[in-house]
Amino acid sequence: MRIAFVTSEAVPFAKTGGLADVSGALPKALKSLGHEPMVFMPRYRGMKGEMEKIADTTIIMGDGERECTIFRGEAYNIPFYFIWNEHYFDREGLYQKEGIDYPDNWARFAFFSKATIETIKLLDLRPDILHCNDWQTGLVPAYIALSEDPYFSNTATVFTIHNLAYQGIFPKEVLPKIGIGWEAFNMDGLEFYGNVNFMKAGLVYSDIINTVSETYSKEIQLPEFGYGLDGVLRWRSDSLYGILNGIDYEEWDPRTDKVIFRNYGPEDLEGKEENKRMLQRELDLPERDVPVMGMVSRLAEQKGLDLMEEVMDELMKWDVQLVILGTGTPYYHKLLLDMKGSYPHKISVNLRYDPILANKIYAGSDMFLMPSKYEPCGLGQMIALRYGTIPIVHKTGGLADTIQDYDPQLEIGNGFSFDRYTPVSFLGALARAMFTYLDRDRWKRMVKRGMEREDFSWGRSAAKYEELYQKARGRRIAKGG
Repeated sequence: MRIAFVTSEAVPFAKTGGLADVSGALPKALKSLGHEPMVFMPRYRGMKGEMEKIADTTIIMGDGERECTIFRGEAYNIPFYFIWNEHYFDREGLYQKEGIDYPDNWARFAFFSKATIETIKLLDLRPDILHCNDWQTGLVPAYIALSEDPYFSNTATVFTIHNLAYQGIFPKEVLPKIGIGWEAFNMDGLEFYGNVNFMKAGLVYSDIINTVSETYSKEIQLPEFGYGLDGVLRWRSDSLYGILNGIDYEEWDPRTDKVIFRNYGPEDLEGKEENKRMLQRELDLPERDVPVMGMVSRLAEQKGLDLMEEVMDELMKWDVQLVILGTGTPYYHKLLLDMKGSYPHKISVNLRYDPILANKIYAGSDMFLMPSKYEPCGLGQMIALRYGTIPIVHKTGGLADTIQDYDPQLEIGNGFSFDRYTPVSFLGALARAMFTYLDRDRWKRMVKRGMEREDFSWGRSAAKYEELYQKARGRRIAKGG
């Protein structure tokens, strides 16, 4: 199949989160299965990587014409097409500046969606599948369905929800400016409590919907996790699937990782111990044989920072060290810096985006904390297991699908999980992990099992996407395509 993958970010060109990892790794896995993927994304300021200009064109929006330059690059032997407009994309950051969303994001990603469609036609690429990702690309299925463009009559649309909490909600006045008529502004279209919702556009107009874990696909049909779209998702439940993300095992491999302190594998756990000592040294923590708990995360309430706040003083009574890397809301920045001030020899707080330090934390930590309130999939727990670091997670979404709570009698399970989202439950999981760590032989066996037996590579997930694409093509044929 010829698969056009449409995304707002993708490694190795631009990244703010897990969407970029998926947008780079899934097309790579699909190519290994014999398909013909191509990736479409905006060209942002300062983007690295070689690319050549291949066309200039004009995109007609509802409020006038916009200049568009198309560039082509390559990664993993896959063509990447970059959409450029100086006004929209020559900016600091992908979506926001200094933590505040750009107010014209509606115009930026409507233009990107329309320009992607026009680029496909201009270059006559004729994809079998248009695979769109998150709200920034939600208008692609809408534009195609509402225009009934015969060029796409044999192209099926798949829309993936990576995080339903971010929906692209804008005032209704933008509708004519993005080139969509008022007839689509209703409960069965783009209307959402008097506003326009780009995520909803993807849910309503695509042939197939999926999200990034089986558990999350069920959770988002409930009011608690649906963020106002649970009714739409129940309405489309016969078209909604869950496919767990994977990680690129060539990229995430402690045996070959070029940025960690020393390479190692399950047969060489002394190498992991050395990474721990070197991490402590780099972050000015005492080089002691105590459990190091790592956390690489967006610092927001969704990621369990409210639970961390509740348990921190109790946790600091234990003989542990805590290493945190990430950025997020100013409240949690201040909270963590205050905690570091109170426990300078136990906590390292690193408020930045630093992929090299992230790898060092995966390699040098004993335990990896993901107490997320909800987690569509999560990649951190998969990477942690690959690096021999035991995850401690809240049993939700993809965390529930990947982490089995450790049973000390049967010696099965790859991590520690807690069901109830409360400080007491979280502390209970932390305490069980600490108690298990004291039996070092038992702990090493658990670490080795996680490194040797778990397989969260993209091969299995890519095969499920093959099946999903076939279902989407079947839906398209049934509609007369």
